[in-house]
Amino acid sequence: MIKHSTNNIKELEHLYKINLINSATGYKSANLIGTKSVKGQENIAVFSSVIHLGSNPALLGFICRPTTVPRHTYKNIIETKTYTINHIHQDILEDAHHTSAKYPEDVSEFTKTKLIPEYKDNCTAPFLKDAPVQLQLKFIEELPIAANDTILVIGEIINLYVKENLLQQDGLIDLAKGNVAAINGLDTYAVPKTNTRFEYQRPK
Repeated sequence: MIKHSTNNIKELEHLYKINLINSATGYKSANLIGTKSVKGQENIAVFSSVIHLGSNPALLGFICRPTTVPRHTYKNIIETKTYTINHIHQDILEDAHHTSAKYPEDVSEFTKTKLIPEYKDNCTAPFLKDAPVQLQLKFIEELPIAANDTILVIGEIINLYVKENLLQQDGLIDLAKGNVAAINGLDTYAVPKTNTRFEYQRPK
């Protein structure tokens, strides 16, 4: 196997290093976070860092990179306290990935792709139309991470929308049935096709 030590990693070429470290963790969730500014400007952007933090209360987190440059998603969330998380599926991979392009704050990614905003239940932030899973969140808190100046943004699920054919009797959302994508590294997408499921495990 090829070995990379701490000192070696620090000396790697920049793009090689970020590809290596971003893919070393394995597959990550692929989501589009939708927000709207206080001025009414829609924004949608791809994130691969959404994580489950707890079910009671229902909390999700995601990592915001350093705010030394404009971070429109973060700014909108802090100002409005409302955002949506929408699962990326096979039919929109290219457009979803394009939302990572750095457009000015007054340009909506919806206007630069075929992605369509959707509004419901008085949520002021846009959902992604036809996403297999859509979540409305309320901003709860942010935790600064001193080691690299990133921010863990924590939100509580206010509404959860799931396409009916994906929801199993015991509450599991079968993402494979929705052709929901995962991200490998920064720019490689995979669409799982099968599930292997086991019973709750107890000591033998």
